[in-house]
Amino acid sequence: MSGQLDGKVAIVTGGARGVAKGVATAFVREGAKVLIVDREEETGKATEAELSQIGEVAFMAMDLSRHDELPSIIDTAITRFGRLDTLVNAAQASRQLKLLDHTLADAAIAFDTGFWPTFVLMQAAYPHLAESQGSVINFGSGAGLDGMPTQASYGAAKEAIRALSKTAANEWGPDGIRINIICPFANSPGVEQWRQHFPDAYNAQIAKVPLRRIGDCELDIGRAAVFLASDAAGYITGQTLMVDGGQSRLA
Repeated sequence: MSGQLDGKVAIVTGGARGVAKGVATAFVREGAKVLIVDREEETGKATEAELSQIGEVAFMAMDLSRHDELPSIIDTAITRFGRLDTLVNAAQASRQLKLLDHTLADAAIAFDTGFWPTFVLMQAAYPHLAESQGSVINFGSGAGLDGMPTQASYGAAKEAIRALSKTAANEWGPDGIRINIICPFANSPGVEQWRQHFPDAYNAQIAKVPLRRIGDCELDIGRAAVFLASDAAGYITGQTLMVDGGQSRLA
């Protein structure tokens, strides 16, 4: 049976676990060859072994805050698989603190692990994506759209990624490169941590979801990413797709 992504090659940052693992899994099931990038080497190798049972997967250990080393991720994908069709920037670390408790160092974590890696990897991937007429899928968040409490630096970094994505969509559209954003709400380790530390805020957020459930990392978020990476989405760029059960509705 052919898949929607047969013959395509993707990079998924943060792909060892959570939402990004769901995306990587969905991509592999649809025929893509995937380079998973994550700083957690043990977890990354375990994910590589798991997904290698269903498709072609490689793992690369990388601390995304080492910005000068990030172009080697693109080089590794090209060396291993010969091309690049989709770059998925899903990795992100942050500290969940009220705004008045934030330090500059706390805020820097969100930008150093999310915004700047997205920026650098998009630049490094550009010539290969122009050659393949490929796409970028970046990850935003309702935390930035809605200004969720305790999510100041995380939300700010995610909104910066959305702004970067829209600019790139305009600049790179003539080159045949599509850039879209997914804002998910799913049962990731980060959301679980949020639930444990701020149960009232978590329960209030669940109550806002019209579908009354939290999304699945692979079946809900991963499948949406597959669509955006596929030829079926060939006329879609610069868009933010809310994969959050209906809790946020963009005008």
